[in-house]
Amino acid sequence: MNAKAPMPAAPDGATAGAAKTARDRILEAACAVIAEEGIDDMRIARVAMRAGASTALVHHYFSTREDLLEEALMHSYELAAEDRFGQPVDPNASAVEQLKVMIDECLPIEGRQHQEWLLWLELWLRAARHEESRPLGRRLYASYRDWMLEVIRYGVKRGEFETEDPEASADVAIGLLDGLGIRALMEDPDMDVERVRVLAATRIARELGIEPEALTE
Repeated sequence: MNAKAPMPAAPDGATAGAAKTARDRILEAACAVIAEEGIDDMRIARVAMRAGASTALVHHYFSTREDLLEEALMHSYELAAEDRFGQPVDPNASAVEQLKVMIDECLPIEGRQHQEWLLWLELWLRAARHEESRPLGRRLYASYRDWMLEVIRYGVKRGEFETEDPEASADVAIGLLDGLGIRALMEDPDMDVERVRVLAATRIARELGIEPEALTE
């Protein structure tokens, strides 16, 4: 990984908060460009134009295109994680209730989640073609897997789920959601988002030894 360029001095009258806002604006613009045009077509000039910033300002925060690319993908994941985990959680919520919410959060629903899926798709392609992108993909999937595994272990501990191998069950759940979700993203008429939800939830329920209705209704 290349060393990050030093943070620019804030313009006269600007605050640290304003500088942070500019950096976030650049990251959000990069995410939008990647989702719309793909990773390979992401250019500093396009991101700068989208963010309403100069290319010099972009380079102040990100020394190379690869630095910007990696941080944009991480920024997208962090926002998704904040949306998923940032809301107050009912301490009495069952593992089943938590898993139902998590399944919905993993679907390519129109809006924020659809854009996140486009970014994930670009990362899959990039990691398959370029070795330097694979560590990022592995880190993101490790976080995704830890998130899924935590609720499965919680359910086993509470006696809600039955599985001899929680780690394998987490991998099965992720595989179902990713594999079926890509068909909905492509607007396959035989696999819309609702069918993905029901089919994935049904198979995940069986994997965890519970009735499908517990996750589908």
